[in-house]
Amino acid sequence: MSAALGEIWRNRIFYLFALPFAVLTILFGVWPIVLSIEVSFTASATALKPSPTWVGWANYATVLADPLFVASLGRTLVYTVLSVVANVGVALGLAVLFDSTLLKRGNLFFRLAVFLPVVTPDVAGYVVWRWLYDRSFGAFNAALAGLGLPAFTGLSSPDTATLSLLLAELWHHTGFYMIIFLANLAIRDRALEEAAVIDGADAWQRWRWVILPQIRPALIINTVYALIQFLKTFTVVVVMTKGGPNDATNFVSYYAWQLFDQGRYGEATAMATVLFGLVVVLSLGVFVFGDREAAR
Repeated sequence: MSAALGEIWRNRIFYLFALPFAVLTILFGVWPIVLSIEVSFTASATALKPSPTWVGWANYATVLADPLFVASLGRTLVYTVLSVVANVGVALGLAVLFDSTLLKRGNLFFRLAVFLPVVTPDVAGYVVWRWLYDRSFGAFNAALAGLGLPAFTGLSSPDTATLSLLLAELWHHTGFYMIIFLANLAIRDRALEEAAVIDGADAWQRWRWVILPQIRPALIINTVYALIQFLKTFTVVVVMTKGGPNDATNFVSYYAWQLFDQGRYGEATAMATVLFGLVVVLSLGVFVFGDREAAR
């Protein structure tokens, strides 16, 4: 015990600075999650009262038996996979391009242009995208009409609504992931690449066996962050589709919010808890997989 106290005392400056953030994280991060999980085990009519009625796993049974929730969960997973692959892949491609010597002039301008949507307010950005997709006067269909091409159905068709949201979020988030990749590329050991060139490695071999292992930390961080980001997709749905058309974009977060707005607090928080558990499991899975790959 004395050794542990001695260790804490030696690192007291670190704990002094970390304590305020730890307290804020517990108060505004961990504690609300605990309360939400607690509400998921209570009856909706009494969930927000001082003495709620406990119903055990009843809300979870109701939620898992709801075909709309099951469909929404499947829709969310598909959208997440597509969004993670698209965002991380495009961000990596842009980072490699901007890190190369192909764009000697205007490199900073293009980096800022890609990153600017990240700091654009979500609602404002998605309102513009909703206008761009409008079938009557949107810029996309105006351009297609000028080229003599058929109109893009955009947000009005279940077949293209998900793609429309994916493109809007790709525009909004890619710059963030790109910056993380660029930071990792900037600190890599270029001497290893020079050695690979001397050994006769071609461009693909240098990328696969020299560069990629060095940027694996950024790849893991971006993948985990993207998983969390897109599993809880909400704002873009509220602004652009309201879950439509025909529930094509009614993801778990939006469906849970609909139930909460109807006063079905127990079921809504049960959905949120299921989604939270999914986020934790998938995120830990990515970390474990990344660690195993790094150990090879």
